[in-house]
Amino acid sequence: MAEDIVVKLTSEFFKTLSHPVRIKILHCLEKGELCVCDIIEELDIEQSNLSQHLGMMKKQGIIDSRKDGQKVIYRIVYQSVMDVVGAAEKTLSEQISNSQSILKFLK
Repeated sequence: MAEDIVVKLTSEFFKTLSHPVRIKILHCLEKGELCVCDIIEELDIEQSNLSQHLGMMKKQGIIDSRKDGQKVIYRIVYQSVMDVVGAAEKTLSEQISNSQSILKFLK
């Protein structure tokens, strides 16, 4: 039963990461804290759309925010989330490399 809970929580974690905009947000925040206005500028995204994505990641506990005057500043709570993103990107790179090798062999 406890294992089922862990599997469900892991699935929810990956669902939260499963949108390209959220991965882009994490890459922005990987360098450090950023104001919403800076994320909007870097990603060229509508504020309302960004807010939805930030809210989902905040609810999951992946990112957190604080107020600095009028600005809302976001940060990654656990830098290990970037290890997960990096591992996925490395796996994709390996898959692409392998596919290219197979294609060369077939030619």
